[in-house]
Formats: sequence, C-alpha cells, structure tokens
Amino acid sequence: MDRIVYDRMAAHDSTHWWYRARRDILADYLTRYGDVPAGARILEIGCGTGHNLPMLAKFGSVEAIEIDPAAREIASERLGRPVGDAPLPELPGVERGAYDLVAVLDVVEHIEDDVAALAAMKSLLKPGGKILIAVPAHQWMWSAHDVVNHHHRRYSKTTLKTAIERAGLKPDRLGYFNTLLFPLAAAARIAGRMTGRDDSDDSPPAKPLNTMFEAIFRLERHLVGRLPMPPGVSLVTLARP
Repeated sequence: MDRIVYDRMAAHDSTHWWYRARRDILADYLTRYGDVPAGARILEIGCGTGHNLPMLAKFGSVEAIEIDPAAREIASERLGRPVGDAPLPELPGVERGAYDLVAVLDVVEHIEDDVAALAAMKSLLKPGGKILIAVPAHQWMWSAHDVVNHHHRRYSKTTLKTAIERAGLKPDRLGYFNTLLFPLAAAARIAGRMTGRDDSDDSPPAKPLNTMFEAIFRLERHLVGRLPMPPGVSLVTLARP
C-alpha cells in the first residue's frame, strides 16, 4: 500500500465509522459461527496498525504479522509484543499446524497469487482450525482507492469461492456485508468515474455523518451470516480445510 494509506489508518482507525463498525460485525460473526475454542491461538496476517487485535484477543491469544515497518511498530505497541514480518504467500518462519484461527481482513486482494497465499494459511491451521476472510467486492467498483491500496482485484462470490477451493479449503457462510450503505458507495464510485473526480481519500467525513454511517453499518452485526445479504461493498467467509 502507498505510505499515505498506512498514515491514514494510524490516524483514523479508532474513529472512522468503517473500522469501528466492521470490528463489531466481525466479532459477532466469529461469536456465532467461528466455533473458536477456549484458549485459542490466533494469528492475524496483514494486521496494519493493529486496530483489529483487541477485538481478536477476546477469542484467544493473538499473534500478528505486518510487512510495513511503521505500521508494524504501531501494531507491536498495541499488542504489547513484537509483530512478525513474514510475507505472503510464503510466510517463512511461521509455525505450521499451530493456529485455531487465522484472520486476513482486507488482505488477500493485495496478494498476486491469492491461491498460494490461502494454501499457505491452510498449512498454519490446527485440525479444526479456520480462516476468517474479508475482501472488497465487485470488480466494477474499482477506483483510486484500490490503486493506492495496491489491490490486484476485487472479488465476486464466485471468484472468492473458486480461490478458496483451489487452495484446498471450503468456504462457510460466504456472503456480502456493508450492504446497507452499498447504494451510496456505488453511486459515489459511478459519479467519480463520470466526473473524473475519482478520489482515494478515505479520511472520515464530518462527525455527524461519521456517527450516522457507523450506526447504519453497525446494524449489520445482527444480520451478517444469519440472512443472505444483498450485494455489499465487501465479502466475508470462514474457510475450513
């Protein structure tokens, strides 16, 4: 990712509506469907500034990997111990067969060989382990945001399912989220393309809008996984061997 993306993440990951509501949605999703055992060993790959680590720590003992040095330093401070730097897809030096849960939250789209990356994650799992995957959806929504984030692709349900299965995994409860705000996001992408004002700035909006968007997005915590959600900005699944 461009340096500015990590800088914005560090500045806004505790206040931006998207980060805050997404953490709650994923926590509820894991609680209902993750079957995470007590005392679980958890690894987040591509943890960025570590903003998801406290949420994941509710489910067990958390370790993390981040390849960007500045983001890794922030994440290490948040975690209270060093964060690793093993890159995907190889994950050199990471213990195989050791984890009950691996989390890759908006990470797989950054990897050119997503199948190899998913296969490497599979090798990290204990028997019964699983991978929590979230990715951006809809290739037609490609924008400057994807460019500065160094994405290789956005996913459809079919392309994500295919990549997971080619890696020797099975997707469970694969579906959309960030659905309630999807019409607004889609309209913004289309308008930006038509006007030539495609903007990569993902700083939070004015406080009243930020609060409103967070409340709307957070409503999905009661829906994701329970209902077949209409198209959304993102996809989520739990992948199992």
